[in-house]
Amino acid sequence: MALWDRVKESASTMQTQLMAKKNDLKSGAFRDSSMAMCALVAAADGTIDSSERQRVAQLIATNEVLQNFPADELRHRFDTYVDKLTADFAFGKVSVLQEVAKAKKKPAEARAVIQIGIVIGGADGDFDKTEQAVVREACFALDLPPHEFDL
Repeated sequence: MALWDRVKESASTMQTQLMAKKNDLKSGAFRDSSMAMCALVAAADGTIDSSERQRVAQLIATNEVLQNFPADELRHRFDTYVDKLTADFAFGKVSVLQEVAKAKKKPAEARAVIQIGIVIGGADGDFDKTEQAVVREACFALDLPPHEFDL
């Protein structure tokens, strides 16, 4: 199987698993953690241009699992986290990973946050090494083993 097909299949599988848990993913910690994860993946290479920011915002707005929350609220949180990362990536990353860690009290939410990171990272068909690295760091912040997600 080609790498492209494996990435698409993995992202699709993660989305299916998220949909199965949709009704359990309604807490503020999950909302904040998942938006922080989206920002981390979007800015994984240390920069984020306006088209990439818009593409990720569109993915957030259309993700059925995230429709438990008002779209403008999600967008505001995503933009806040992206702004922290673009102002000073190293310092912003520490702060944003702390937001990701908010979900670690509930293992189902913590796993869902990682799955959202994989879905966002794989949406363009290329879950690249920098995206994988930030999702792996988020696993550590959430006390989850990266190998559980093939990272």
